Amino acid sequence: MDSFDSDRRSLAAKAAFDRREMLMSSLATGFALATQPVAAESVIHTDTEGLEAGMVEVPVSDGVLPAYRAMPAAAGTFPVILVVQEIFGVHEHIRDLCRRLAKEGYFAIAPELYFRQGSVVGMGDIKEIISKVVSKVPDAQVMSDLDETVAYVKSTGRGDTARLGITGFCWGGRIVWLYAAHSAALKAGVAWYGKLAGDSTATTPRHPIDIASELKAPVLGLYGGADQGIPVETVDRMREACKAAGKACEIVVYPDTPHAFNADYRPSYRAEAAKDGWARMLSWFKAHGVV
Repeated sequence: MDSFDSDRRSLAAKAAFDRREMLMSSLATGFALATQPVAAESVIHTDTEGLEAGMVEVPVSDGVLPAYRAMPAAAGTFPVILVVQEIFGVHEHIRDLCRRLAKEGYFAIAPELYFRQGSVVGMGDIKEIISKVVSKVPDAQVMSDLDETVAYVKSTGRGDTARLGITGFCWGGRIVWLYAAHSAALKAGVAWYGKLAGDSTATTPRHPIDIASELKAPVLGLYGGADQGIPVETVDRMREACKAAGKACEIVVYPDTPHAFNADYRPSYRAEAAKDGWARMLSWFKAHGVV
């Protein structure tokens, strides 16, 4: 077992699917092959009416970091949400989440945090994605890139980085916890089914449960009780670690709910839990000054 074993278990296919779950190839564009089958009936598409949305370039010390940005088209400055990708990168689902947040009045931006290590689009399975790309992405690099993304947003004059939040999914859920321990500028974070514990490696030296006492911002954690890679016992340990450290965190576990329950393009999607989690996220940001 290695530090990514829980990711493989969480993301492995768990059930057979029928032809109704298949979607026309145009909607599947941008999703890694490993995420298929696409669940056609549940895919959410958020339009760009009233928004400015598209790819932008974030200057970093060793190049240019691509990112997807969505925000209201109206004049003014907006509170900022960093959106951290799933293990599959910044594909259409992550971009749609940015647009949903923009419809709520946020400047939402999802940086391509694997851009130095390579693209996962077209890779055939979870093992390939992890071995060829994800395992080579250092946490320190991610923290720096998120800081640079915040600096970019501030430089545009359209995002108010004094009202800064972060949310992330799967791989990005773990990053939310780490960034909440890293950034003194952060107001609040929301972690969706992010890994909490694991082996220490050169690229991932510490995990959320190791840094609970260092959290600088309150974090809401949203987890599935039937997640095969993140046992409820581990979630309970994280909750206790935050409590023991006196940190203002909240962790919600949805019973009988799998990993990736917010991923509306996959058979793991659970509409009720996803809707409840989204409402909790928006309330969490508002309660902690990200409005």
